[in-house]
Amino acid sequence: MSGGGRGDATAFATGGLLRRFSSRHGRLGHAFLKDRLAGASGYDRIAGYFRSSLFELAGEELASVGRVRVVCNADVDPADIHAAQAARDAALLERWNRADRDIDTLLDRPRYQALYDLLRRGNVEVRVVPAGDAPFLHGKAGVIRRPDGAATSFMGSLNETREGWDKNYELVWEDESADGVAFVQAEFDHLWERSVPLSDAVVAEIGRSARKRQVRVEDIPEDEVAPAALVEAPLYRQGEELKSWQRAFVALFLRHRQTYGKARLLLADEVGVGKTLSLAASALVACLLDDGPALVLCPANLCWQWQAEMSDKLGIPSAVWDSRSKVWVDPDGRVVRTRGPEDVVRCPYRIAIVSTGLVVQMTPEREALLGVRRLGTLILDEAHRARVERGLGGSGEPNNLLAFMRDLAPHAKNVLLGTATPIQTEQAQLWDLLDVLSRDVDHVLGRAGSPWRRPEVAIPILTGKKVIANGDEAWPFLRNPVPPRDEDAIFDHVRSDLDLAGDRFFTDHAVHDLPAATRETLADRLRDGRDGVPFLRLHNPVVRHVVIRRRRKLEDDGLLPRIGIDVWPNDAVPLPMFEGVALRTTHEFDLAYEAATRFADAVTHRKPGAAFLKGMILQRVCSSYAAGVATATRLLRQEPDDEDLAAEIGEIGDEAVHLSEMLRHLHARDADPKLAAVVHFLRERDWIRFGCIVFSQYYDTVERVATVLARQFPGQQVAVYAGGSRSAVLLGDERRAVEREQIKAAVRSRAIRLVVATDAACEGLNLQTLGTLVNVDLPWNPSRIEQRIGRIRRFGQARASVDMLNLVYQGTRDEEVYAAVSRRMKDRYDLLGSLPDVIEDDWIEEIERLDERLSEYTTKRKAADAFDVRYRDLAREDGPSWAECEKVLSRRDLVDLMSRGW
Repeated sequence: MSGGGRGDATAFATGGLLRRFSSRHGRLGHAFLKDRLAGASGYDRIAGYFRSSLFELAGEELASVGRVRVVCNADVDPADIHAAQAARDAALLERWNRADRDIDTLLDRPRYQALYDLLRRGNVEVRVVPAGDAPFLHGKAGVIRRPDGAATSFMGSLNETREGWDKNYELVWEDESADGVAFVQAEFDHLWERSVPLSDAVVAEIGRSARKRQVRVEDIPEDEVAPAALVEAPLYRQGEELKSWQRAFVALFLRHRQTYGKARLLLADEVGVGKTLSLAASALVACLLDDGPALVLCPANLCWQWQAEMSDKLGIPSAVWDSRSKVWVDPDGRVVRTRGPEDVVRCPYRIAIVSTGLVVQMTPEREALLGVRRLGTLILDEAHRARVERGLGGSGEPNNLLAFMRDLAPHAKNVLLGTATPIQTEQAQLWDLLDVLSRDVDHVLGRAGSPWRRPEVAIPILTGKKVIANGDEAWPFLRNPVPPRDEDAIFDHVRSDLDLAGDRFFTDHAVHDLPAATRETLADRLRDGRDGVPFLRLHNPVVRHVVIRRRRKLEDDGLLPRIGIDVWPNDAVPLPMFEGVALRTTHEFDLAYEAATRFADAVTHRKPGAAFLKGMILQRVCSSYAAGVATATRLLRQEPDDEDLAAEIGEIGDEAVHLSEMLRHLHARDADPKLAAVVHFLRERDWIRFGCIVFSQYYDTVERVATVLARQFPGQQVAVYAGGSRSAVLLGDERRAVEREQIKAAVRSRAIRLVVATDAACEGLNLQTLGTLVNVDLPWNPSRIEQRIGRIRRFGQARASVDMLNLVYQGTRDEEVYAAVSRRMKDRYDLLGSLPDVIEDDWIEEIERLDERLSEYTTKRKAADAFDVRYRDLAREDGPSWAECEKVLSRRDLVDLMSRGW
């Protein structure tokens, strides 16, 4: 033996030696692996724990070994390891990143680099087996083979890190016998067969860690700020990342900001594609580039969702304005006291989130916000709500939200609008939003007199019904506004010929002022178009400032998984509790529903023009018995939980008798058929095996469902995922308040298989570890249903087809709406290719015409393929992945910058 570690040897009768080594007698590293591996032809190694065992490899003499195979165990769920590649990569990368490595990667940079070089060398293959399949704890063993066919095996507490050699107490037995080698080889082969290759994402992260450097915002180019700020955000640490089309939107935002000086974009991506993160990341970059503070306006029920998305995914602190208490609330639920409504313009963080309800209701906060004279970024989510009231009964005037946006937009450097459905009923509604984008700038729709400002002129061109192939006729569309130089070579020629500066987007020159060669080139471009799309249909303000990525196109390009949906109930499988698509109800519920209808009719009679109130009230009753009871009780106490509902209903008078009657009938029988249906599918159809997310619009329903499930499945943890501080975990009769992040982690690890959520979880919660979904109630909003199913129909879903159960009570408005909407879910094209984001109130009021209205809306038109042609590459990543970014902004510096008040 060489080295200081003494080896006691015993000879076998069949040949070979059994050697025993102890680090008590010397430095084991100089006595064993270094000598055995020198010149070896093969090395099969059972390592230990996923993280430390990989670092041990860096100390082994592996460069000269012909073939090295290493298997190590990781404490991740077997379902993650054996799921799709994306889920496996995310699980392993999240486990690798779980420890804070800022100090490690600085002090041990050579070790990270050595390990990275080793893993990239080509002769080393590492595989991982989940601890659930092979629960070994630091079990170390291996087989080393020589070119002449000789082999030896070892087992023991071998730890090959430098610290292990010097400080740990190690025992190793080396067995040269044929039986010993065969035994260890068999164990290795068993584990190898159950393992999967080490994720390339982990290897890349090891290399990045060896090379990363902390930088300051001012020291890097603008297009590198986003990856530097986000590469170590929670999203990336969890093994995920912004998708390529989300990153591309941020890049487009920066390009518009540079080209026009002010970015003006409408993001109309389909539901489930991830608009919130695209908009939030853009706002972050703008703040870091010192554009000024950011204001996010969204419906009240989405405020907490926005804050959670930015905090939980991007690591960005923000504040939500609590419109009741008139205070700011930080991501941890802490209250920042204020003097009152006027302090809505004194947000303690760079990004402020405010409910659009305060704008619609003409509150003091609205007036204070209109007094802001410098905003960096103004974001309006659910932007389709800002519109001109058209049609029968419409005033032809902008509603309060649109009027507000028109007034505030000129004071913002960047304006971003987000909606899955920019067109609700009339195509001209798109121009309401474009008008907001064009305020105080002339590069969007051009100056006054531009033909693009007139939808009746522009729409035939956009839809392809009118093709302009003549230069004289096309010139008014090209000179006001003049497209940017880099949009097409012809615009570079036009700008050069007219000596038009890059920051000017209007010219009063005539087309005949252009040189003949430029006019001929323009004529050719007008005649030929691109990929069969007419030139002006491709080059216009709508396509230039509206971004839309469709799920089907992303699926076709392999960027999104194609996952089927099996909808229940269905005609193929009769279920005793259903009549068609609806649940059979009790006599008591029918009486309660009639009383609720009489109450709603009485209120709308008292307040003409408030027909939508009836829908708001009946939706709550149709959610669950619990929601009906809670709504009636609060209304009788004059304490409604919904600001909009409270403001519209006003003082309740004689109508209270209907609420009392409704309560009496609901209390008469507590057996809610919706709860029975949920339990039936979980138990009898074994949905609990796949895991399930149960959605409701109302917290009262969520609480009731969660309580019932916790009692029906006493061994299962049931999570309540809701906005604010209302998230919790139930186990039997016990309840524990928890943070949303704890629920997410438990769902990812499959410790929680049942989640009951409000729509605060519709975005920002990845539930691909769950395989079924129940809609206890159905929003009169087709896109919201798609957002819900998008929580499980995403990357990493192990099932090729997921199940969705939709529950509506028989004989209710819900049943009628669902029947009409479900027939139209697959026929979903308009100018931009989308469904109505909400069902119009007057459509619901005239329920017999609902199907007709939806049919008119969703009549198939020729798809707006100009978006696909123009932005075909916008869904794909341009350049290296942000996950590979080696220039990193300190998370502490980032939080400090984003914690500066207005």
